[in-house]
Amino acid sequence: MLSALSIRDIVLIEKLDMDFSTGLTVLSGETGAGKSILLDALGLALGARGDAGLVRSGADRGMVTAEFDLPPTHGVFAMLEDAGIESAGDLVVRRIQSSDGRSRASVNDQPVSVNLLRRLGAVLAEIHGQHDDRAMMDPNQHRTLVDAYGGLDKNATKVAGAWTAFKEAEAALVAHEERLAHAEAERAYLEHAVEELQVLNALEGEEDALIAKRQLMMNAEKFVDALNDVETAISGGGNMEAQLSAGLRKLERRQADADGKLDGVISTLDQVLVEMAEARVGLDAAQAAFTFDADEQEQVDNRLFALKGAARKYRCRVDQLPAIAQRHADELAALDQGSGHLEALRKLAGEARKEFFALAEALSAARRQAASAIDKAVMTELAPLKLEKAVFETTIESGDSLAGPNGIDRLEFTIAANPGTRPGPLAKIASGGELSRIMLALKVILAAKGSAPTLIFDEIDTGVGGATADAVGQRLARLAQGLQALAVTHSPQVAARAASHLLISKMEEVGEGDTRMVTQLTKLGRESRREEIARMLSGASVTEEARAQAKRLLADTG
Repeated sequence: MLSALSIRDIVLIEKLDMDFSTGLTVLSGETGAGKSILLDALGLALGARGDAGLVRSGADRGMVTAEFDLPPTHGVFAMLEDAGIESAGDLVVRRIQSSDGRSRASVNDQPVSVNLLRRLGAVLAEIHGQHDDRAMMDPNQHRTLVDAYGGLDKNATKVAGAWTAFKEAEAALVAHEERLAHAEAERAYLEHAVEELQVLNALEGEEDALIAKRQLMMNAEKFVDALNDVETAISGGGNMEAQLSAGLRKLERRQADADGKLDGVISTLDQVLVEMAEARVGLDAAQAAFTFDADEQEQVDNRLFALKGAARKYRCRVDQLPAIAQRHADELAALDQGSGHLEALRKLAGEARKEFFALAEALSAARRQAASAIDKAVMTELAPLKLEKAVFETTIESGDSLAGPNGIDRLEFTIAANPGTRPGPLAKIASGGELSRIMLALKVILAAKGSAPTLIFDEIDTGVGGATADAVGQRLARLAQGLQALAVTHSPQVAARAASHLLISKMEEVGEGDTRMVTQLTKLGRESRREEIARMLSGASVTEEARAQAKRLLADTG
């Protein structure tokens, strides 16, 4: 509930601090005392559009601070958490309006946008008056109220989820159909590409290997010439190895008589001959490896030419050809399998559609039952509010063409002001006073299931008196049993029903060199409350008869 309101430098209010209690609180005062200023200030704190004209003359800025005492489960805390705003315990919203037109807002001393403040304000408090019942004009809100009254919120959530699933399945089907259509147009190309690349059979790293082989083959003649020179040097004209071998045998025959002095040279010559033999084997192998084959080089050149040609055609590097071949093969396979997957997606979309409409039709039937109950309950409330000739009806239009996340229904509260006339939208049929009383009847019925915790009513008793005004007071008091209700009123019958009575008055205040009018607020005790109700009964001059009648009113409602 709204627990406190602090106003600084707003129009005629220089400084005003108010505490509020549960139940019904009425605010009364003479015309022009500042009741509308009070509501404008509260609206500013709840996110209403700012205006430099709200700042008191001579002040640089005006400020309104509203404190709310809320249960931890109230939805406003989830909204704050989503917005990254810390909150614990009481909630304090503040709006500062500068005289230059700029405006700032905060929640628990943390800056917030005015847009967020407006959203928070919508779930914290509702201000209702003859010309400010925008929620009652919006059919979307009518649907929400019917769902809340019928306990259909969970059903509506399921319908919204089924709609999302249906639309996602439908989108997946359309996307696959588009892919298949595109792929079919490319089938001839894919088939040719797959066949061509399979025949080419490019291997990973093949280009580098072929380039290296080609380079080797192109230099083969130079390598062979160098090897031949080495062979000539080793052979020494063909008899060096034989001469060394013959000399070694002679030394070996004399080795035993040389007293070991030939051992070293014999061992060295023996090693030389072994290594010369190994060198000749290596030379032979190298010469064989570098044999130039013109046909083989042509094959290598042709292969490189084919690989590079394919890379140019498919706009890629040679080493990417294997991956492209696999991708085209996969696309062709997917195209061949696509019809089967298409049927599966069609089945899923059909099942999702069937699920959505089954839930939506069940919700629609439940809404019609809840709407019928609301209509009967509202009609019961209208007669005491001097609207006994009016006919209230919730019109429901349903159909597949209206399908959406909220189901298949369009709901709207309508009213026929006189018998025999066709019901029409509330805004077009009901006058300001009638609309306020219709709204009050709806609030009495729906408040426990679809309302902000604080309701503010601005002169909804205008134009009625006597028993009708008392009926308005009774309903406000009944409403305040479950919610906090504040009512600005000129009706003594309504004021007598209140648990708390605040008097708004305007007085002259003498300052330094000037006199100005300021608005003040006073909480009335028992005697002063009776006096104010007597004033509301008789006007400016309070009579003893009015005081006696005020006493009776308070006693009757006590």
